[in-house]
This record gives sequence, structure tokens and C-alpha cells, in this order.
Amino acid sequence: MVVIGLTGGIGSGKSTVARQFGSLGVHWVDADDVAREVVEPGTPALAEIAEHFGQGILTPEGALDRARLRQIVFEQPEQRAWLEELLHPIIREELIRQLHPDDYNLPYVLLVSPLLLETDQHELVEKVIVVDVPVEVQIERTMGRDSNSREQVERIIAAQMPREQRLQRASAVIDNNQPSDKVAAEVQALHDAFMVDFG
Repeated sequence: MVVIGLTGGIGSGKSTVARQFGSLGVHWVDADDVAREVVEPGTPALAEIAEHFGQGILTPEGALDRARLRQIVFEQPEQRAWLEELLHPIIREELIRQLHPDDYNLPYVLLVSPLLLETDQHELVEKVIVVDVPVEVQIERTMGRDSNSREQVERIIAAQMPREQRLQRASAVIDNNQPSDKVAAEVQALHDAFMVDFG
């Protein structure tokens, strides 16, 4: 089974592109979803996080207060390093498990991850698709979607790999700053090529 990575900066539209591949029957696993699953209430990872940061990192319902945690780790790089050291191996193990579904007959699957190239997740993939939009579009979309301040979004973008560097690592680029039918046509063309290459 060939694993192809799909990445892009925050607000680039990775999930939208992943769903288009999904509509063609492609199995995909989103590292963001897995990152949420491994810290659900009752998981060992959440218990460790609460022990490290204190009970104030939990909501009244006992779930992880993501906004609070995000604020801490973006202001304190050493806390971010601690969190990544805890979570990345757990996330990686779960990704590998989910990337190999039973009764699946296409020759490739997609690993959708914003940090594909920043972490060792890139070692799991044979090709890298980058979903690309200009930085200003990333900022506008993310502010509109998550009601984050511009400053917060700019900090998140600064913590990710620079756009130019990401594009240099791409096996293929999908321009997601164009009409959706054109994006869908690019997805279809890539899918057809992968079916020939790996089929």
C-alpha cells in the first residue's frame, strides 16, 4: 500500500482537497483528527498533559481545553517541545494503524497532515502533495474559520515550515486559490496518475 502525504499551511484547504480524493474512493487519515483522538478523556496522554500543565488545562467536562493549551505552547516554546515529545510518537503509531484499512482495493491511501514535513511523519509517505494558497489567503481563511486574531494566526504560520520551503519538497502542488471545479480537476488528474503509477 502506497501512502501519499497531503499537506499545506493552516487555512490552505487540506481537508477540502482530502474530501475530493475521498469522493473518488480514496481512504484518507487526517493527523489532526488522530491528534484529537489520542487526547480524548480517559486516554493516558490526556492524563499526562493534565499532570504536567495542571487541572486548569481541562474543561469542566474533563476534556482538553485546546484554546488554553494552544495559547501556552505558542507563548512558551519549551512547553511546545514537551508536548510534541509526548504526542508525536503516540500519533504516529495510531496513524500507521489507521492507514491500512481492511477490504480496500485502491493502490494508495492519503495521510493528511499540517506538520507532515516538520515531523517524522514524512518518513511514512512516498510522495508529497502540497495544497497551496498565498499567505494572506491563509490568514483571512483562518481568522474567518476559527475566530482567531490576526496575530495568533501569524504566530501559527510562523511556527510552520515557510511556504517556499514546503513547495520545494512537493512532488505535486494543488493550487487551492482558484474555483472549486478547477481544484477538483487537479485532484482527478493526480488520482488518475497515481492509479497508473501504483495500480
